Amino acid sequence: MAGRNSKTSAAETPGRSGRGVVISDDWPGYSLDLFSYPQHYCGDLDYVLIPHGIIVDRIERLAKDIMQDIGYNDIVVLCVLKGGYKFCADLVEHIKNLSRNSEKFISMKVDFVRLKSYCNDQSTHNTRIIGGDDFSKLAGKNVLIVEDIIGTGRTMRALLDCIAKCKPRMVKVASLLLKRTSQPDGYRPDYYGFEIPNLFVVGYALDYNEYFRDLNHICVINNHGKAKYRV
Repeated sequence: MAGRNSKTSAAETPGRSGRGVVISDDWPGYSLDLFSYPQHYCGDLDYVLIPHGIIVDRIERLAKDIMQDIGYNDIVVLCVLKGGYKFCADLVEHIKNLSRNSEKFISMKVDFVRLKSYCNDQSTHNTRIIGGDDFSKLAGKNVLIVEDIIGTGRTMRALLDCIAKCKPRMVKVASLLLKRTSQPDGYRPDYYGFEIPNLFVVGYALDYNEYFRDLNHICVINNHGKAKYRV
């Protein structure tokens, strides 16, 4: 794969660490000129970090891994809104397709929760859980939490602590992205699509103050974009 320049990068042939594709810190990404994207974001993005087609293929493989691990179970898929809705919809659809053509079968019910921990591009260190009043119905259930991105893991730990009080039978976490941070004890989900550098990314339903959700690729927002849409 060719990035924005011809210099070889470790991310040009991404490896697997555990269960995720690793994108190295020196990966230059792809030029925006190589892809179609909403032109109202022209000038707001630095480059494409992960093209849409690669995202879709990776999610299909995650669905296969989940089927292999927890097939023959009824599960409650808990989608973390808002950023996780697109990943969750595509992941569930792939699992359903695999289940139809497999000896294993997963019966799924989907529920939603919203977590709030960011203002602009900075974590507030306070996590608000919205819509978690019915966690009691997860008692004795197999739960798959579907999240868009995990950084320090502080937000996910807060959610897991709330769910644990209701004594579910099993809890697994699938995140599309895992961000490398300086914290050596950062939380790592059971399944993740891509491990990425510590960058603020948008697209594929990941937003910056509700903008960029309509961007199919995962891109790095630039300073102009942050200033333009800051609240």
